[in-house]
Formats: sequence, C-alpha cells, structure tokens
Amino acid sequence: MSLRNIGHRLYQGEVSFDFVGKRKIWYSLSGLIVAVAAIGLAMGLHLGIEFKGGSVYTVHKPDLTISQAKDIANKITNSTTPVVQKTDKGDIRIQVSAENSISSATFTKELSQDIGVQEKDINAQVIGPSWGDEISKKALLGLVIFMVLVTAYLAIAFEWRMALAALVALIHDLLITIGVYALVGFEVTPGTVIGFLTILGYSLYDTVVVFDTVKENTKGITKQSKRTYSEAANLGLNQTLVRSINTTVVALLPVSALLFIGGGILGAGTLNDISLALFIGLAAGAYSSICVATPLLAQLKEQQPEMKALAKKVALRRASDAKAAAEAAERGETPDGEDFEDEDLPTGMVGQRTQPVSRSRAKGRPSGKR
Repeated sequence: MSLRNIGHRLYQGEVSFDFVGKRKIWYSLSGLIVAVAAIGLAMGLHLGIEFKGGSVYTVHKPDLTISQAKDIANKITNSTTPVVQKTDKGDIRIQVSAENSISSATFTKELSQDIGVQEKDINAQVIGPSWGDEISKKALLGLVIFMVLVTAYLAIAFEWRMALAALVALIHDLLITIGVYALVGFEVTPGTVIGFLTILGYSLYDTVVVFDTVKENTKGITKQSKRTYSEAANLGLNQTLVRSINTTVVALLPVSALLFIGGGILGAGTLNDISLALFIGLAAGAYSSICVATPLLAQLKEQQPEMKALAKKVALRRASDAKAAAEAAERGETPDGEDFEDEDLPTGMVGQRTQPVSRSRAKGRPSGKR
C-alpha cells in the first residue's frame, strides 16, 4: 500500500492511530527523555569562547593535520583544553580558553616555531569574557521574547489551552536538544543558538498545522453525540500525520548531510554547531507536535464542563446503540446500513456511515420493492 493511499485512509478516518488515547505512554516516554537530558545539563554545557572568552588562532598550512595541531597546542598550554577544528577553507582553528594564563603573543610565537610557519600566517583573535556575557544575555532575551510572542499569538488565533500545549511542546523540544548537546559534548556557539531558535520555529509551525485541523474538526462538537473531543482531536492528528512525517523527513535530509557528511566525513567541524541542533530539534519537534501537544490539548479541553457533558452523552448513546444491537441480534434483525445525517458530525469530521439499530426493518415489514 502506497503512502498516498495510507494518507487518504487516515484523512477519511478509515485507519486511525490512537495517539490521544495513549497519552500516558507518550508522557512517560517524554519524561524519560527529558530526565536524561536534565542529567546532561547537570554535567554542564561545553560553551564556546564566544560565551566564556578566550583566544582563536587560525593557521594556514595545507599539510597540517588536526591531531598534529592538537598535540602542539596541548604542549604549549600544558593542558588538554584547547579545541582544534578544521575550517571550511582547510585551515586549522585552535581555540584556547580564557582560563589559560598564556598570553596571545606567547602562544602565537611558540605555535609558529613548532608548526614551522611565520607568525603572520597565524591569525590571532582575542575575545573577552564580558563580550560573551553580553551575547548570552541577548540570546536569553531573544528566547524569552520569542516565547511570549508565540504564546500571545496562539492565544489570540486559537485559545489559551492551545497556546499552553504549544508552549509545553516548545520547552520540551528545547530541553531535549540542549540536553543532547551537553551529553555529546558539542561546543555551544552563536551558530548553536541560531539552530535552537530555528527548531523552535519549526516545531511551532508543525504544531499550528495540527491545531488548525483539530479546530476545524471540533467546531460545534457539543451539538453531536458521535465523538468526544479527544476522539475528534485524534482524528485531526491522523489527518495531518502523513504530512508531518513527509515534512520532517524532507527537512532532515539536508541537515543529515551537513551533520554526518560535512561534519563527520569531511571534517568540517564548524558545521556541527548548527547541524546537530537542527537534527535533534527537527526530530523532537515532529514527535512533540504529535505525541505531546495534541494529547495535552485534549486533556485540557476534556476538563471543561461542556466537554465532560459531551463525553457522558457519547457514552450513553453508545450504550444505547449497543443494547439495541444486542436486542436486534436476538431477534435475528440486522441494520439497514442507511447513512446517518451529515449534520450529526462537526465540520471537517468524516467517518464510516452506519445506521442506528433503532431504524432497522423488522422481519414482517415490507421492503417497498415490488
């Protein structure tokens, strides 16, 4: 069966995965992932010199390898803290933390002698810790402003429950991504911050698409007795499931190329700063929009008195239909299979049409055919 056929059947309600009904499983899985991420955060982030200050030395020597440069840098600083990477242009980039007491002039002189190049071939750049503090404050301020604007927009465009569910999903994605960064020991740079903000935007986009479908499916839902809010929300989630998967896969392909081919195989370490954040964030964003945001929204909505009343009405109708079906089976009667009225479902909701047993034709009732 093709993906297109599966998507059509999901949209029509012929096939359905109960994401909302199994929300306890998703909550437990998310809690476990976030707990592991929290352990990584407790171990500490590997901040780049842009945040904690230090010196950057770029050496232009084509035959110089990363391992050779790392050994020389470790010998000069008497430590293993220098970070050595190869740039996109093939140069060697050595980062020395501000905690190291060696001066920039001394390091440049000794490095040129050990490597065998002139000092003019080494580009030295010193970054003070105060500049890093300013960058950190601006990054945090940008994140807070982003969260506030997102919450306000969703509260106006949809409702506060949707805004809260989307905000929880965003924080969920951010914690996972930062935690993974801490666990793998990748350096946090301004490029990483850009990656964080990018994945938050993507996660929000995917969540809004799902919420828009849920909103259409649940319009006027209290006027019918076929589905509860959770069931209608789960239908909307299934209708956008294939779209979410396709969008995520297409987005992950170029990011995977940056991370595994550019950073891993080709050795362009500077690509890892943003590519890892994008890779983890895109995957977490797709997961949270399906398994966290919508189930949480349904749980919040089910607490409303009108939704509780709807759930009771649906349960009573199903119990009545089941009882009528059992009585009809005892009498040897079967449903006609006529369609129920379209207005019995909210706008956007579709499903298999069945005839209530109470309308079934008795044995001796004329069929109307001659």
